[in-house]
Amino acid sequence: MRLRLRRLRRKKRLSKGIREIRAVFGEMDFAKLPGVDEKELLEEEADTKVRGLFFRGENMLALLSEIKYNGENYRSEIMAKRKEFDIDEPDELCSLGRALSSPVRLEILRLLYEESLIIGEIAKRMDIPASSTAFHLKILEEAGLIRMEEQPGTRGQTKLCTRKVDQVSINLVKKNRDISEVFSVEMPVGAYTDCRVTPTCGLLAQEGVIGSEDQESCFFSPERMRAGLLWTSSGFVEYKFANGIPKKNRVKKLILSMEICSEAPGYREDWKSDITLWLNGLDCGTWTSPGDFGSRRGRLSPPSCPNGMSQYGVPVIWEVGQEGSLVNGEKVSEVTIDELKVMENPFVTVRIGNKPDARYVGGFNLFGKHFGDYNQDLILTMEY
Repeated sequence: MRLRLRRLRRKKRLSKGIREIRAVFGEMDFAKLPGVDEKELLEEEADTKVRGLFFRGENMLALLSEIKYNGENYRSEIMAKRKEFDIDEPDELCSLGRALSSPVRLEILRLLYEESLIIGEIAKRMDIPASSTAFHLKILEEAGLIRMEEQPGTRGQTKLCTRKVDQVSINLVKKNRDISEVFSVEMPVGAYTDCRVTPTCGLLAQEGVIGSEDQESCFFSPERMRAGLLWTSSGFVEYKFANGIPKKNRVKKLILSMEICSEAPGYREDWKSDITLWLNGLDCGTWTSPGDFGSRRGRLSPPSCPNGMSQYGVPVIWEVGQEGSLVNGEKVSEVTIDELKVMENPFVTVRIGNKPDARYVGGFNLFGKHFGDYNQDLILTMEY
């Protein structure tokens, strides 16, 4: 009986300790905290190990402060805002050096870690004149370490100061400009941002048809993201690909690859279609698809893709460079990479479709992963 009471008290203290930890971390995934095993903590008789320390239920609370510290470090590491500086950009690097060379400015950054403050509040806490505070804040803003936004105050406008950066990294290795870097994005065929479709049309996932065939409204369903095959007898689909190229770089070449074919009712292998590519609103040429292929099953066609419909397409590669635009190595347009002005936006707009006045308005099928002959979605690659 005495042993049972001792076990019950131990279990109570253990449960209390777990509640305390929950209060510290909220809804944080407990299992992700370094060194903590939630299942082990919940065992009635377990000796629990947290970051190399053993303890029973009786002294769990003694380690709460250490766990809280580790948890905060874990969170801040994930949520940290980072900024990169490069030796090839000496002006930015010098601005950073100037900003960090003053103990006063370092103290301001410490103040702004916890909360945003207006200039007057910073001056009061630092015990320095408002004019000096404004001077230091301007230097920090020029270095890109803080943000200052005007807000209405009791006596007109005031500036609210917020820290923009938690971590900085400096690359001191000069880049070899003769060797190109590459940025690449793969986009699911159902992740378009705009479209215009006409029957016959539809979306197919591995599990089956999304919505209903020949229903244009289904193309605006959130379920479209699961699509691995998209078809329409005319119109277009438009995507926005992320532009992850670092600023102040020049794009040399853009390549878009896809598996695509025409769209006929059922399928028809001699059904031609003039398919055009627009990049950032510019016509980058037209490729004529020879047909809609369904006389054999696609190499990857899932059971949800029945016989009697489009099964596979043709691998097509659009390339835009300094000399113009090519499709599968053949020049189709005079539009060059510089005309696309890729670096003006954080995205690249890609539209695929039929022109209304095209000779062959034969629609198109776009094949994504797990469909057709090639296990890929739309792939955009940029060389810079």
